[in-house]
Amino acid sequence: MRLEALLNRWRYGEDRERIEFLTSQLLQFLQTSTDSTNNAQNKAPNNATTSDARWDGSTCVLITYGDAVQTPNEASLVTLRTLLDRHFGALANTVHVLPFLKASSDGGFAVASHERLEEHLGGWEDLKALSQGRQLMADLVLNHVSAAHPWVQQFRQGQTPGVDCVLAPDPNDDWSQVVRPRSTNLFTAFQTQTGLRPVWTTFGPDQVDVNWDCDAVLLAYAALLNRMVAHGVGWLRLDAVGFVWKEPGSTCIHHPRAHLLVKVLRALLEGMDPQGVVVTETNVPERENLSYLTPGDEAHLAYNFPLPPLLLDAVLREKADLLNGWLQRWPSLPNATNLLNFSASHDGVGLRPLEGLMDQERLAQLLEQCELRGGLVSHRRLSDGRDQPYELNISWWAAMADAGRDPHHLQRERFLLSQLLVMALPGIPAFYLPTVLASGNDAATFRRSGHRRDLNRERFSAEALERQLTDPDSDASHNLRWLQHAMAVRAALPAFHPDAAMQCIGERQSDRVILQRGCGASSLWAVHNITAHRINLDLRTLANRSQWCDRLRDQTDIPTLLTLNPFAVHWLQPC
Repeated sequence: MRLEALLNRWRYGEDRERIEFLTSQLLQFLQTSTDSTNNAQNKAPNNATTSDARWDGSTCVLITYGDAVQTPNEASLVTLRTLLDRHFGALANTVHVLPFLKASSDGGFAVASHERLEEHLGGWEDLKALSQGRQLMADLVLNHVSAAHPWVQQFRQGQTPGVDCVLAPDPNDDWSQVVRPRSTNLFTAFQTQTGLRPVWTTFGPDQVDVNWDCDAVLLAYAALLNRMVAHGVGWLRLDAVGFVWKEPGSTCIHHPRAHLLVKVLRALLEGMDPQGVVVTETNVPERENLSYLTPGDEAHLAYNFPLPPLLLDAVLREKADLLNGWLQRWPSLPNATNLLNFSASHDGVGLRPLEGLMDQERLAQLLEQCELRGGLVSHRRLSDGRDQPYELNISWWAAMADAGRDPHHLQRERFLLSQLLVMALPGIPAFYLPTVLASGNDAATFRRSGHRRDLNRERFSAEALERQLTDPDSDASHNLRWLQHAMAVRAALPAFHPDAAMQCIGERQSDRVILQRGCGASSLWAVHNITAHRINLDLRTLANRSQWCDRLRDQTDIPTLLTLNPFAVHWLQPC
């Protein structure tokens, strides 16, 4: 039995009876979960040619908070469903609803209840209604819970199960090698019935790490997963999964048991939904990030974290040397695994993935360019006590602005280039709702909250947004039209299948990015002018053909000597 075998590896050294009991408890969730055929009725159409394929060229992910769009006296999930049904169409065939459970801080990632949604969002049935006609992706926040969670309150009172669920190791053990994602203290002292006790707080004092050696923790998360699947969730984002297992004398990141936990959760999800997709979120250097894909039986997808900072650097610098060099080394991954490609998300632009890819001088220049456009920099604490830049906090739309007198100069062109390049890569493209809607830096919310990530987490009035989307001249309307059109074209081209081959052409040419997708007669060249100047391209250097078509613009008779306008993108095939 797959699940029992995984538990034996994950909990090695434990007695057989405990493993058998834990297995039997988990199997009960699988037996009572929604039948896969019923669950599939709610999912978006899939044009895949094989029954077991989880994605095809039409698949994309729209990332949004459940309350991103608001109407007075209406549950936000209802408002969001209305917006997506009315305006987004296939661009929302998979929707990542960011944490919707009751939480105390950190944009929903300090989960205070595994049973209740935030009241203003609505209820579980509203979540299920949102899944009609589309796939839903949801977060399992695995590493920690809120300091307000019942487990933490029970821990303080010496009550079960919380007394065993909270991670409270001896601070005097050897934790000198721990890799930190924040500059806050690793331990936070909590008042308990027996006095002050230090507990592990990777991400800050309101987020208390849980003890994954406790059976109650695994069973509680399995129950939550079961409930999510029953309410339309088929894609699962494993938040900060690399940090879940701690051991003295180690880095406490990517522990072998963290990888085994991913395998266990995948087995559970596939038992509840055979078409389920596990997505790992590990904002770390590339090799570490890919380690959740390369075994072939852990994640189905992993966030492509080097892409956003390299893409941002290329566009702002108008120089694609680092981006092209990285694209030349695109990883070869096991079958049925791939990357989730994105430029922006609810978090900032992660900088750790640049380790080994960008020198410190160039990184400092990138940070300076973003600060000129209203961005901020967040830091993490190293083992020697120094703070190091960890994340750029800026809205992607603001980052695409011109640094001169007119911020709007070529802003749309830069933005579209960045999103179309994301679409052109192997893997699944993902788009962040505020970015699509041309949201600038939300300085007002940041001033109120003091949280830098709030610069990129704007909430919208549904009424005001409706006016923008029905105005053909607005930035939001323009962006949405173009992305919908491009995704429709992408879906019809076999060369853009997520698993189709890719070759980066002309690594040494820093003014352009040229990607050849697919093989043989279906091959396509995605050409990107990464500069604010016109450049010429002889198409015969791509293939010795005299007649070319631009699939993105549905144009034929493209000249073999093609002039590329500033930040222009062309999807070219021989006619």
